Amino acid sequence: MASKMTFGLIVGNRGFFPDHLAKTGREEMIRVLEAAGYGVVVLSPEQTKYGAVETRADARVCADLFDANRKSIDGVIVTLPNFGDERGVAEALRGAGLKVPVLIQATPDHAGRMTIADRRDSFCGKMSVCNNLQQFGIPYSLTSLHTEAPDSPEFARDLAWFAAVCRVVNGLRKCRVGAIGARPTAFNTVRYSEKLLENSGIDVDPIDLSEIFGRIAAMKDEAPEAQAKLAEIKAYIPTSGVSAEALLKMAKLGAVIDGWMTSNEITVTAVQCWTSMEEYFGVVPCSIMSMMSNKLLPSACEVDVPGVVAMYALALASGTPSALLDWNNNYGDDPNKAVCFHCSNLPKHFFESARMDFQEIIAGTVGKLNTFGTVVGKVKASPMTYLRVSTTDHKGRITGYLGEGRFTDDPLTTFGGAGVVEIPRMQELLRFICENAYEHHVAANMSQVASAVHEAGVKYLGWDLHWHK
Repeated sequence: MASKMTFGLIVGNRGFFPDHLAKTGREEMIRVLEAAGYGVVVLSPEQTKYGAVETRADARVCADLFDANRKSIDGVIVTLPNFGDERGVAEALRGAGLKVPVLIQATPDHAGRMTIADRRDSFCGKMSVCNNLQQFGIPYSLTSLHTEAPDSPEFARDLAWFAAVCRVVNGLRKCRVGAIGARPTAFNTVRYSEKLLENSGIDVDPIDLSEIFGRIAAMKDEAPEAQAKLAEIKAYIPTSGVSAEALLKMAKLGAVIDGWMTSNEITVTAVQCWTSMEEYFGVVPCSIMSMMSNKLLPSACEVDVPGVVAMYALALASGTPSALLDWNNNYGDDPNKAVCFHCSNLPKHFFESARMDFQEIIAGTVGKLNTFGTVVGKVKASPMTYLRVSTTDHKGRITGYLGEGRFTDDPLTTFGGAGVVEIPRMQELLRFICENAYEHHVAANMSQVASAVHEAGVKYLGWDLHWHK
């Protein structure tokens, strides 16, 4: 997620409009994109007139250029410094066949420069380009204003938004979910369809807990990978009161999962916990999962694979850690507030302060000494985006809901990891969740990226996402 992004750039031109605008428009857009830290793949003036696309031949040259750079292009920006050739843009995109997000930008006219020498007409040309792209079956995104100058603050915001859309789409299409263990018997709610996920490019690679435990048993206490993970745990959160034996078990668990993820190119994980991990291994995996999520490698409990996909979508959009939470309790009599909770494996990014402790709920069944490893604390005040993704088998679709709210600083005394969330018209949201039979788990991120995630999911991945605005 931290690598430099690169955009393919198509400069639209139509010769009987002022084509000197294509020249200056291309130069301006390249300058803006590079100043924002993005790489640019664009035709040169030696390849086509002004490095723009106007004719079918231009479109073919552009398509070949994009095809040759397909591994590096994260999205395509179509800039219209004048009306632009609607068919040339569409043919270039279809010929390249990149299947990445596309943003259409049109540069505004100036009221004092409307003669034939300088009039752009991109206001009109943008409609024609969009019309052709829809005819060609090419999805596209739009700037927030119909026309925006490349060097405007509006376009700067839209560019950042479009980059987030590209990260979500491209990241999810290459996502490999490691499903560690079987779905707990008591959680029918986390059933899912691997086949529906595969349709979006999301692969699920399972491994049985017995294999994890077997690899741990074969690892010596002094193994370098175990000792390195032990040091990482102790540097991550305070571990006072936790036995050395429990910490070493966690370290070996983390080292084995790390090795398996690396060798199998796993992106994110969903882990069986309740209660095999505690009964047959003697710790909870929460701290190890928290550490992964904090490093933007989300990890969800109870083998909630769609849940970790939602976590990853939010992390891709924002570049910050995500958590998986329960919609868990009302907060007094405020209809727009609720308590979000987990036992917890939340990344420490979410907390005012965090420490390691034991899991109070499971301890009642398997004993306190078998449940050390939770990350507990109060969630800090912050804006937030929430997202639930589900594989809705009877519809043959991936569906979900998302929206924005905030974690508040309201007082809360409880165990685990918990915070108070405030969402406008929350009762309507809760009714929607229940009427549409969504799970009690929801992914959350301390950012406001609902627009980018919705655009990525609906327009480019073909998901049915309800946006609670």
